Amino acid sequence: MKNRRDFLKATGLLSLGLAGSGALEGYAAEPVSQKPRVQRFNMSGYAAPKLDKVRIGIIGLGNRGPSHLGTMRQIEGVEIRALCDLRPERVKAANRRLEGTIHKPTLYSGNKDEWMKLCEQEDLDLVIVTTPYYMHANMAAYAMEHGKHAASEVPAAATLEECWKLVETAERTRKHCMMLENYAYNFFQMLTLNMARRGFFGEVVHGDCAYNTSKMGNNFGKSVYWDMWWLRLYGSKKGNIYPTHGMGPVCQIMNINRGDRLDYLVSMDSNDFMMKAKAQELAAKDDFFKPFAEKEYRGNMSSTLIRTVKGKTIMVQHDATSPRGPHTMIHAITGTKALAQEYPLPGRISKDLNGWVSKNEYDAIVKEYTPTIVTRMSELMKKSGHGGGDILECWRLIDCLRGGLPLDQDVYDAAAWSSIVPLSEQSVLSRSNSIDIPDFTAGAWEKNLPNMDIMLTKGGTTKVLG
Repeated sequence: MKNRRDFLKATGLLSLGLAGSGALEGYAAEPVSQKPRVQRFNMSGYAAPKLDKVRIGIIGLGNRGPSHLGTMRQIEGVEIRALCDLRPERVKAANRRLEGTIHKPTLYSGNKDEWMKLCEQEDLDLVIVTTPYYMHANMAAYAMEHGKHAASEVPAAATLEECWKLVETAERTRKHCMMLENYAYNFFQMLTLNMARRGFFGEVVHGDCAYNTSKMGNNFGKSVYWDMWWLRLYGSKKGNIYPTHGMGPVCQIMNINRGDRLDYLVSMDSNDFMMKAKAQELAAKDDFFKPFAEKEYRGNMSSTLIRTVKGKTIMVQHDATSPRGPHTMIHAITGTKALAQEYPLPGRISKDLNGWVSKNEYDAIVKEYTPTIVTRMSELMKKSGHGGGDILECWRLIDCLRGGLPLDQDVYDAAAWSSIVPLSEQSVLSRSNSIDIPDFTAGAWEKNLPNMDIMLTKGGTTKVLG
């Protein structure tokens, strides 16, 4: 195990200064490493020893951290043992939510390396990382180095080297590293996954996906994100900086890393037609925004095309700037026999050239193909955020850890899906040339088996508390 200062030096975090905005400027576009990799241990399908209780620490209590705290406290066998945020008031507020419960966490705040102390705390099994995403990989890796499983918010890594770090650390320590991709647990995504597995689409040949929704209000809001980190990100990066919500479910449907893998991509950005103008407008009235007024922002729309080794394609979009009313993930699955598309809502299905099936036929298809996890958890999903995805991803994670089962998403998923962030930027900066996507499984993808058990063939025994 590395000590704190050695780890900070090795990862470059001392020079980046995690407590300040300079961290983002450290992430320049990087070349793809063609160095051959040897898999130390295959984490796909890996089942760690059972845990009767899952003792949890949460790093980051801004937006997603409190959400996970509220969800995890509803799940049987969970003990929240540690909370960490740079801001003491956030830690105190989170701890107040646990008053009168069995959860008595140790509190960490005030210094930029407090998260490392949390990872070093001996009585933890799982560390949940919900900080700004350019911090995710190093925090998850440090947790694994200190004997904990890691669960990271999305994306799990900001650079290609961080993707490799997660893979290599997980293989060496044999600790799980799951990216918490909650959209993979939304109803229509799990429905179409089951349809694909049962052959409804024939051969799946293409997926369309996105995260398109206006975040202008949030990104320019002074108190929404710590240190305005999302706005700084848009002002320092190119390409798709938030790809995983859309492409995660599509990759599950296409068995990426399990019979197929991502091969290469091309990416293109539009110009920025709004963000710089907005920053300049605000700076004219408020000096707070002057540092943002001269930044060159990522364009309104990022479009990435990915080809798999087996010749299938995925289109991934990201637009969080344009004044679009409806939030859309697109989520369209095209096969040789059928098509399904969720957005614009409601979802719809086509089996031939006669258009979308009728409501009666659609309802019959839904009834036939709804997976067990939904039928068992449907009432709970109605009360949870992100269409029920929040509670399902946390419940499945805990259920798998308690049952000694492989996780629904593994470290290779985290690396492959997150790698689109730096690789799409490389493509944009090279005039949309094609960029190879590394094989994070080192060839194991050809024999790895599907692992998102939506039919609950094993496990499913963990209760959800009232």
